Amino acid sequence: MKGSFINMKKIRGFEKISKEQFEKDFEGLKVNYKDIKLPKRSTAKSAGYDCFAPIDIILQSGEEIKLPTGIRSYMLDDEVLFALPRSGHGFKYYLRLANTEGVIDADYYESDNEGHIFVKLRNEGKKALEINKGQGMCQLIFQKYLLADGDDFTGEQRNGGFGSTDK
Repeated sequence: MKGSFINMKKIRGFEKISKEQFEKDFEGLKVNYKDIKLPKRSTAKSAGYDCFAPIDIILQSGEEIKLPTGIRSYMLDDEVLFALPRSGHGFKYYLRLANTEGVIDADYYESDNEGHIFVKLRNEGKKALEINKGQGMCQLIFQKYLLADGDDFTGEQRNGGFGSTDK
């Protein structure tokens, strides 16, 4: 039936983490749960969803900070979410993600920490960098990916974030 919402299911998007996870991961930070902003695009043709700073950030040259975002992402099994620097920060400063880019796999959503996305920002420039609470600090881009012929992986389910698949 045209216009029917029957059988609609979530395909990809963003959600806040639970209040319980928020209290664990934001301990010591002065952030209100209601102030967490879900990522959004800046223009109609933007590929990236701006991920917003949950606190005021001031990074001196050479400093880095690991930040909880308060969000998690769901997507199809053959998709990945990339966390990338915002292009404007590359021109005005020299801000990068500490691991250059973050890869958030579809199975991260099911992790013990609810798939809570953290980012680690590093100021590689010569001057102080300031990002105010609520401003974009990185961008998130969904991407389809392909598997190699003969890939018959039957391993374990992920449980954890950065480095969780290191053996």
